[in-house]
Amino acid sequence: MAEPIKSAPQGPGKGLFDIVSRIATVVVGMVETRVRLVVVELEEEKANIFQLLLMAGITLIFTAFGLMSLLVLLFWAIDPAYRLIAIGTATGVLLFLAVVLGAMTLAKAKRSTLLSLTRKQLDIDRALLEKDDNL
Repeated sequence: MAEPIKSAPQGPGKGLFDIVSRIATVVVGMVETRVRLVVVELEEEKANIFQLLLMAGITLIFTAFGLMSLLVLLFWAIDPAYRLIAIGTATGVLLFLAVVLGAMTLAKAKRSTLLSLTRKQLDIDRALLEKDDNL
């Protein structure tokens, strides 16, 4: 004997089953989108952190070597009558460059926010869900 063919749910439960199925599909799609967004943002932040570390390291290296070579050069090469003016000018220029590069590094660090797009999208989703709940 042939097995009876199973039919789709009928009656009042059919509508409920369809609604639950649609909600589950939407939720799975939202979660998948958010996970992909998190992955992309983490990759961008990794590159950003690497750039910040590189900029900070280069700034420190330039500052240290500049000040060391400046001291050596100035003590050996300048006429004693002009030594103080030359030391002050060169030190001022190098310290100014170090401050400018340090300020650029800090400005870049402050612009970086971890997972900002993901948090914005989650806020939008929450607002949409709350809007649906109010209806």
